[in-house]
Amino acid sequence: MQDPSVPGHAAAPAYLGVVRSALQRRWADRLDARGSRTALAIAAAHGLPATLARVIAARGADVTTAPSFLAPRLRDALPDPSALIDMDRAVARLAAAIAARESIAIFGDYDVDGACSAALLAGYLGHFGLAPAIHIPDRLTEGYGPNVEAIRALRARGATLLVCVDCGTSGHEPLAEAGRLGMDVVVLDHHQAPEQLPPVEALVNPNRQDDLSGLGQLCAAGIVFLALVGLNRVLRGAGRAVPDLLDALDLVALATVADVVPLVGLNRAFVAQGLKVIARRERPGLVALGDVARLESEPEAWHLGFLLGPRINAGGRIGEAGLGARLLVTADPEEARAIAATLDRLNRERQTVEEAMLAEAEADALAMIGPEEAGRAAIVVAGAHWHPGIVGIVAGRLKERFGRPAFAIAIGEGVATGSGRSITGVDLGRAVRRAVEIGLVAKGGGHAMAAGVTLDPARIADFAAHLETALGADVAAARATDALLIDAALTAESLTPDFVADLARAGPFGQGNPEPLLALPAHRILDLREMRGGHLRVTLGAPSGARAEAMAFRAAGRPLGEALAAARGRAAHLAVHAGRDTWGGRPRVSLRIVDLAPAG
Repeated sequence: MQDPSVPGHAAAPAYLGVVRSALQRRWADRLDARGSRTALAIAAAHGLPATLARVIAARGADVTTAPSFLAPRLRDALPDPSALIDMDRAVARLAAAIAARESIAIFGDYDVDGACSAALLAGYLGHFGLAPAIHIPDRLTEGYGPNVEAIRALRARGATLLVCVDCGTSGHEPLAEAGRLGMDVVVLDHHQAPEQLPPVEALVNPNRQDDLSGLGQLCAAGIVFLALVGLNRVLRGAGRAVPDLLDALDLVALATVADVVPLVGLNRAFVAQGLKVIARRERPGLVALGDVARLESEPEAWHLGFLLGPRINAGGRIGEAGLGARLLVTADPEEARAIAATLDRLNRERQTVEEAMLAEAEADALAMIGPEEAGRAAIVVAGAHWHPGIVGIVAGRLKERFGRPAFAIAIGEGVATGSGRSITGVDLGRAVRRAVEIGLVAKGGGHAMAAGVTLDPARIADFAAHLETALGADVAAARATDALLIDAALTAESLTPDFVADLARAGPFGQGNPEPLLALPAHRILDLREMRGGHLRVTLGAPSGARAEAMAFRAAGRPLGEALAAARGRAAHLAVHAGRDTWGGRPRVSLRIVDLAPAG
């Protein structure tokens, strides 16, 4: 196997001779010669199709591990929760609270991971007849993480135990105030941690600098799930009847995909099993959300990231922050349908605002890095009228288009709020943490792939300069070895529903376990039609004369769309993802165009 983070891909021959594609990418075979031999051995030993064997070999499987890769089991991947520092202390405190029927408050984040983590813990406590208060802070008025005012309000409601999920690792003063008010605090988090931790009863975070568990790739909901595994062990030993935690894997799967943590090892097992739970349609909130999102086929990982996740996030971005957690906790189908309808409306409003912001942000980014996209290591753009709840989405779009870390910052009165997204191999969270330490930003945190900051508008240029210094070498290295990695070359007519279903056995796909990218050599662009939302429907002609339909999402007016239009009537090499659509009960293949280059 050839790791995409090392220079080998840059030295290997260009795949199909594509040195500079429509998106300025070099194409390369995801497998080197050794990996190709491993794929042949896997196919022979286990009777697998050649393409499937290539896909799993490129993702780390070998002859011995191929069966377990194709059937990830939670039982095989689940670690002992006690491997995490402070986990035993956290479990003991939660077990004592359950036994004493204490008043518990849950403080979460306003994103999908925060909502799922809060709902996961609340649902577990509900099994024992407890009704914890859930507080999700308002993104605009409270900001990220625990704050003194909210903690005082929770204490006034009688809470004696505060559990922070997906936040709290850097909440020194608010959590110190909780202690002064007589509340014990347990933190279950995954964000990068400063050396000095807040004074709490237990702080469970695999990204603590003193934690050696090796579980830093988990999202917060994964950490909460491990805490519940530990709780079940303790409570079962005390003779208590405990809930079946497998039923809660739908929430862990949703959070894992939406938080874009690597889908490898335990995370992949979480999502594989969680998708099965979602398919049972037993949680009213997810049923209602899937219905408004028109999810009519078997759930896949990308449905969680692109259909369900954005709607939950819409509440925290431009609506009521607690809507997502309420949706996931409720057992009332009517309430679930009402909340889901509200989130769907907010998501449509978010898309309208995002479109306008993105157009301005892209223009600013192009002016910053130039038409050849050289120069800056990181993109930092800001707007006085931008919505703080949408800057993260804009940053993600900029990162995708320009292939480098990006920050989008909303400038308010005397304060600026920004969100950033990074590329593989570049740790954005570490750079932000350093900016906090040197006083460049007032508040900030995150992890390798995503981070947020609050800073003085006058310091935006200084922050941009800091990112150039902090990230420059890593970005240069990542971009120097960057290539579009192709798993296999086929023709459109060979992509049957059965073939695609077989390929899906290598999933679930996402960050760290990329969806297979297939090359269609010398396929003719027969027709091109623009659809609503800037999507393009493309009719392809295979060399044999067979036809196929494909989509290029959000491509109109962008480099990919312009290249498709220029190639109309001619043959081109196309890079595509192939999915299986079962809408209407009739399985068919859906192709999504990622890139193209002239054939020959």
